[in-house]
Amino acid sequence: MITKMMLGLITPSFTAIERVKAQSYWRQCQRVYRFQPIYRTTGKLLGIELLTGVFHPANPHKFISPEEYFVAIAVGKRLQIVQEQLDLLQRWQNLFIDNELLASINVDGQVLEVLQSDSALQAQINAMPYVRFELVESAEHALSIPLSQIQQSDRLWLDDFGQGIANFSSFTTWHYEYIKIARDLFILLGQSEEGSRLFYTLVTLMKRYSKGVIIEGVETAAEWAMVRNSDALAAQGYYLARPVVFDHLDNLPIHFKG
Repeated sequence: MITKMMLGLITPSFTAIERVKAQSYWRQCQRVYRFQPIYRTTGKLLGIELLTGVFHPANPHKFISPEEYFVAIAVGKRLQIVQEQLDLLQRWQNLFIDNELLASINVDGQVLEVLQSDSALQAQINAMPYVRFELVESAEHALSIPLSQIQQSDRLWLDDFGQGIANFSSFTTWHYEYIKIARDLFILLGQSEEGSRLFYTLVTLMKRYSKGVIIEGVETAAEWAMVRNSDALAAQGYYLARPVVFDHLDNLPIHFKG
């Protein structure tokens, strides 16, 4: 009985210690921002997606899953990261405006909602007409308000459609500016003739509910040809360009010559 009582007292303390260690680990993590270009099927540059690389100082050459990082940190910290990303993009504002390019930032539902009440950030976003926000399918469920009440709701993109359980209501109930099809779904459908036909049909359907469809994760010439033969607007992936740091943004080709 005494032993069980002691274990009952000791176990929570171990849990608390592990939780503190985990919190300390994530606080020590550092970030590096890169971008990956998005090219239209015509070869012309549509814009870029800003990507967040996360690493721990103890192992600076090993990148950590950004999804795990964002889940582990508080919403206030995630909002601070959006601020950093906006500041970074704003330094390249002339390039985006002069070339009529877009720049997308990934946000979750909680951050998007908190963002609504931050007047300083809202003013900054209003001064950056090229900025877009990518939301995954599940992000809408974290909102306590409908997407129609979100400021700059016309700038929202649906990200990673088909990553996990694809829900058609995610793009039929709200008209996102662009819809991005996840590489997992793209590869799955491309494995058979029947799947390829379904891919072409899906892209055509999505096009009716948005301004265009973007295919993620294009890594080969054959995949790029498949995208170009569809009704997709654009694509991104290693075949087109790998993510690079922003120091190289002014060297970004305006046309893809692959």
